[in-house]
Amino acid sequence: MNTALVLVGGCALVTAAIKVAGPIALGGRVVPAAFTAIVLLLAPALLAALVVTQALADGGRLAVGADTAGVVTGGLVAVRSGSVVAAVVVAAAVAAGLRAATGQ
Repeated sequence: MNTALVLVGGCALVTAAIKVAGPIALGGRVVPAAFTAIVLLLAPALLAALVVTQALADGGRLAVGADTAGVVTGGLVAVRSGSVVAAVVVAAAVAAGLRAATGQ
């Protein structure tokens, strides 16, 4: 059997088990407000961690390069303008321009 297929199937099963475990563990009880506040912060923290590792990863080591500059400028455009399309276009243009300029 294909390894990728087994991996995707395993991830689907684990995700389903986690979704089922919540209602079973709580049993209809009200979740404390402090717990809810912490859970709400998990998604942005995970997204930030994924963006940082992808922006700084270069094979098996951390590096700053054209990709990092593209992510930073794209993030700045997204914050300033609120347009995801503009952020992606600027990030791609900056990364491509730096790669062309440095010969990467």
